[in-house]
Amino acid sequence: MDPVTKPLLATLKGAKLERPPLWLMRQAGRYLPEYRALRAEKGGFLELVNDSAAAADVTLQPIRRFGFDGAILFSDILVIPHALGQDLWFEAGEGPRLAPKLVDATLKSLTEAPQRLLPVIETVRQVAQALPPQTTFLGFAGSPWTVATYMVAGQGSREQAETRRFAYRDPAAFEEIINAIADATVTYLIDQIDAGVEAVQLFDSWSGSLSPAQFERWVIAPTVRIITKLKAARPNAVVIGFPKGAGGKLPAYAREVGADAIGLDETVDPNWAHQNLPKDLPVQGNLDPLALITGGDILDQAITRIIDAFQDRPHIFNLGHGILPDTPIAHVEALVARIRGEKRS
Repeated sequence: MDPVTKPLLATLKGAKLERPPLWLMRQAGRYLPEYRALRAEKGGFLELVNDSAAAADVTLQPIRRFGFDGAILFSDILVIPHALGQDLWFEAGEGPRLAPKLVDATLKSLTEAPQRLLPVIETVRQVAQALPPQTTFLGFAGSPWTVATYMVAGQGSREQAETRRFAYRDPAAFEEIINAIADATVTYLIDQIDAGVEAVQLFDSWSGSLSPAQFERWVIAPTVRIITKLKAARPNAVVIGFPKGAGGKLPAYAREVGADAIGLDETVDPNWAHQNLPKDLPVQGNLDPLALITGGDILDQAITRIIDAFQDRPHIFNLGHGILPDTPIAHVEALVARIRGEKRS
């Protein structure tokens, strides 16, 4: 299909459209009653991710309900550590757990299990066949720094202190982990692209916890490694980089990593971003998920501020991070109606 008829893909490639295309991070998730019903039926999150037909259905749920311009693959960033040989499970109410922790064990002690990614790639195939022709299909992976924080500590943590200490204490060992994640991620993203995704997003959810020098080494350098290798293997690959919390380090990230578009979290001033990011670089974001929950005038004003700031560059409307489970469906409907009615002034 002609990419111009896919508004999101066209924007990622530099088009300034009359209205910004729209999708939401975590749009396939717990705020949807149909998602909650299917997850309860399957018994849990990982069971859902590894059931390709169910994961494909979850990916399509928000497209059926809201007609977003992008569908994002339903999976998890921690499938990569699982494929590198760590055990992965989810504790009820507490989140993911990985074992053995790489603060205690070496990478070499793990037995790689790439077959664990096969259900995800099958999900991609099924979604690609079912999507409406105007909808852009987005794949994704976690960026190496963020994935490494889970692999080292065995779980999520507020300040990633254990992983940051590890990286300072033994940078050579930590670099080995980072490079293993990066190279596994390249293969994984190539497989997603070959199975039908049209663009991919790299989620660096914990990039904001690093000092500038550490950010350069553990966020920028591995992202360059991934994007360079990915585009060497698949020259038409389209990549969105999302270094959440990067703040003042965003311009360096945008200049250096080679991403086709940059995702902005809700703490970034959109006017500052427009002034400081490379001219005509597509941006994505950056509505505060809590403004969406609040709704009403607060939501309207927040939308206006973002739309106005990015009038003169390619812009994909999104949240600054994932949609929260208690988001009212009516507020998402109001957001969709507002963006659908937008025209560039």
